Amino acid sequence: MAELMKGKRGLVMGVANERSIAWGIASALHAEGAELAFSHQGEAFGKRLAPLAASVGSDFMVDVDVTDEASLDACFASLGERWDSLDFVVHAIAFSDKTELTGRFVNTSRGNFLNSLNISCFSFIDVARRAESMMPNGGALITLTFQGSNRVSPNYNVMGVAKAALESATRYLANDLGPQKIRVNAISPGPMKTLAGSAIGGARATFRHTEENAPLRANATLEAIGGTAAWLCSDYGAATTGEVIHVDGGYHVLGFPQAEHL
Repeated sequence: MAELMKGKRGLVMGVANERSIAWGIASALHAEGAELAFSHQGEAFGKRLAPLAASVGSDFMVDVDVTDEASLDACFASLGERWDSLDFVVHAIAFSDKTELTGRFVNTSRGNFLNSLNISCFSFIDVARRAESMMPNGGALITLTFQGSNRVSPNYNVMGVAKAALESATRYLANDLGPQKIRVNAISPGPMKTLAGSAIGGARATFRHTEENAPLRANATLEAIGGTAAWLCSDYGAATTGEVIHVDGGYHVLGFPQAEHL
């Protein structure tokens, strides 16, 4: 590898297992020489994460509840005790009540709407505010989105609204933090066979449909997404901010399915 990230240190939030997009990103960053810290929520996810973190030479894991200000404060206090600065943060955190990812969007409950926006969007803003003080020399913030943010996607419902808010937040954060040389970008993969993706109804059919119709006739891989993140976090990404980078085989450019599937 080219060691694009040699000498850089950062936090990866949201690894659930070895098939997580966050893990694909962490693996690529490690392969390029980055030193990693990880956050998780709760003991169960911590147990899953521990061997993965160890496999990339990290013993730095912090239990974080992004809905709790004190928990986030403690996380960044721990980072500050270990490292004098951060170069990147990867935010791969989203949540909605699975029962509300089916049926009609109009029936979304107030409680789930607020909780989904809090965890899936506001947490990125909360993390960015804390990360800023640890990036005196600039850095990179990355979050994950999905095409359901701007096109109606079956069984995505309130998560589409949350991702739309997240993409808008990415642009506003990019403008706020740009003078400090902190870049803020979102990566938008197509459907992925992940724990989060499996929560969406019709996931298998959607995965097959995008694979058959994307210009590249392929869905994204963890390696492709990880490579994109490594570029954005490296010095090669120094002039890229406020973007939503699609890593979906080109599916987002289509207006209709390919002719053979009409």
